[in-house]
Amino acid sequence: MKEKTVFICTECGNEASKWSGKCPACGAWNTMVEETLKVQSVGKQRGLSVKTADIKNLEEIQTDDEERISTNIGELDRVLGGGIVKGSLILVGGDPGIGKSTILLQMCRSLGGEEKILYVSGEESQRQLKLRADRLNVANPRLRVLSETSMEVITDCVYREKPDILIIDSVQTMYNPQINSAAGNAVQIRDAAVSFMKIAKEEGIAVFLVGHVTKDGSIAGPKILEHIVDTVLYFEGERRQVYRILRAVKNRFGSTNEIGVFEMREDGLEEVPNPSQAMLSGRPADTPGSCIVCTMEGTRPVLAEIQALVSPTNFGNPRRMTNGIDLSRALMLAAVLEKRAGLHISAYDAYINIVGGLRIVEPAVDLGVILALASSFRNTAIDSGVVAIGEVGLAGELRACTFPEARIAEAEKLGFTKCIVPGINLKKLKPFKKIEVFGFDDIRSAIDAFVQ
Repeated sequence: MKEKTVFICTECGNEASKWSGKCPACGAWNTMVEETLKVQSVGKQRGLSVKTADIKNLEEIQTDDEERISTNIGELDRVLGGGIVKGSLILVGGDPGIGKSTILLQMCRSLGGEEKILYVSGEESQRQLKLRADRLNVANPRLRVLSETSMEVITDCVYREKPDILIIDSVQTMYNPQINSAAGNAVQIRDAAVSFMKIAKEEGIAVFLVGHVTKDGSIAGPKILEHIVDTVLYFEGERRQVYRILRAVKNRFGSTNEIGVFEMREDGLEEVPNPSQAMLSGRPADTPGSCIVCTMEGTRPVLAEIQALVSPTNFGNPRRMTNGIDLSRALMLAAVLEKRAGLHISAYDAYINIVGGLRIVEPAVDLGVILALASSFRNTAIDSGVVAIGEVGLAGELRACTFPEARIAEAEKLGFTKCIVPGINLKKLKPFKKIEVFGFDDIRSAIDAFVQ
């Protein structure tokens, strides 16, 4: 056993042999910290036996017996890809207090089979966890609770109890006394993740790791863990907002970018089976600057309302602010609107908001942003029965979007009567019974038709 000194980036976990002010991997400044590692040489030594690796042909490996454990929470099962896969390592990340521990405790309540659950809390005592479980009406005779932070004690308990599901809340509090660094450090977090990965794969235990992360992702834990775990689930939304969105950004057993929508209530998180209807509730009628778009979240089409406010500026430089959509994308669309459609908004303040706390990165909502800005600029309301779908290019052209049938079908199901799509998509669409589909090749023609 020998010691080795390395410098580790607290932002991305990159290792370097010498210190530098800027991380060579992620480019973050002043994030390199010195750590001392104990390294044990690997190889065949006197008196040391090496385990023989089990090598198989690809055709010999059986996958028919893969079992998934249903959580009996539809939105959570959707995000996981159909349920919990045995032997998987799952990271649940998000801002502190957003609902990570709540959804896992509710999962313990809803599991109705013979699954044995071990809940390890490094932040709360057993009594505190019991009080919180009582508020959520959690009663499961097969749920066992351990309040501990030492990896040696936790590992010993896991091998002794042999649970079907292991919950670690949170991974930042776990520490290995053999490593000379504080709990929550990049080295401690990575060591804990590797240990839990070994437990998951060797024992077939589904392991959930809770990881706290700030808005800018500055805490090292979740960023390092993303490369190790099988599935990464992130909670989105503000603590002051009603809706919480659980998004799968990585999933080896299902679709990525799948979302589950929950509503925070006094007794915990409640599923929102129809997020489109929930996002559009309370929408004012005949209001300028409002446009409905349809975005694909994984395999699910979701309708959302885009609000824009364009008003004369009182400052030397007009302000541009967005909520729920990338600011750089919004600035580009505003420039395209002025150059290609002739709407001179460069002397106006522009504010764009996605109602409901939803964050959209898909370019298929570009047309909705354009129409909302034009509607607010002209002070003309868009028909409340219109849904806009389409990506906008720098020349003002409308580019084709994916899954147009699924998007239009979702709008039709919710009672919308008109849908705007790129002209290239219109040529390949089948006819719909209750919704009329319009195709345009550029933003000027779409604005002239619906924002008069």
